[in-house]
Amino acid sequence: MDSNSFAAIRRQYDFRSIGIGNWVTAQEQQRAADRFASALQDLKAILGGPEALISLRGSLSLEYGIGGQRGVSAHYTPAKRSLSLAKNAGAGSLAHEWFHALDHYLASHAFNHAPSDCFASAAWLSEYTPVRHPLNQRLFQCLRRILVSDDGNEPSPLFSASASMDRKLGIHYYSRPEEMGARAFEAFVQDAPVNSPFLVKGTRQSDEARAGLYPQQPQRQLINEAFSAYFSRLGRALFRESP
Repeated sequence: MDSNSFAAIRRQYDFRSIGIGNWVTAQEQQRAADRFASALQDLKAILGGPEALISLRGSLSLEYGIGGQRGVSAHYTPAKRSLSLAKNAGAGSLAHEWFHALDHYLASHAFNHAPSDCFASAAWLSEYTPVRHPLNQRLFQCLRRILVSDDGNEPSPLFSASASMDRKLGIHYYSRPEEMGARAFEAFVQDAPVNSPFLVKGTRQSDEARAGLYPQQPQRQLINEAFSAYFSRLGRALFRESP
């Protein structure tokens, strides 16, 4: 890729659009572009797929320093298919939000009649009618290992810890299937040989990790193996499609 800039990143990955906030200075924009370029290259290497995987076949938009919310460093907006990172607090959140984008993108490909704002993880847990395809079967194996016990009869350890935290805080957030999926993906990315703190941080030593809100062993290894199998096959399929 030519010198790092958001325009170059958009060309390389074919993102639908990239928006930059009005309050982002030229120096901040260049620093952010350098970090995005490095992190996206790391993500591409970890997943073993082409650029089209990162941009979800050109359907995903990126935003930096736009529409920030107090206490929220990053978010994914299904209605806009847009991944947004805050100007000063988004580092380490990219992998989490990218998986939300993937999870949302896959809902309509893996399930029949999924609502437009649905995530594949939520559709699987709600037993929507699946689309029969070998790649989807690999995806469902990932979700099964994240959400339910080995025998399929009980919630997984991650689900149990997440539900316990929600009860403690009086909220419904950590036990949402899309949130558990995104945190499991974070752990998978952090366990990869590539060290990319702009992509992910905190799945091992943070307060959330100590509370069991990220997968613990042996569930973590099983999830990582399922993700590896899924992305390996997905990457090969996408490379075959590439011109």
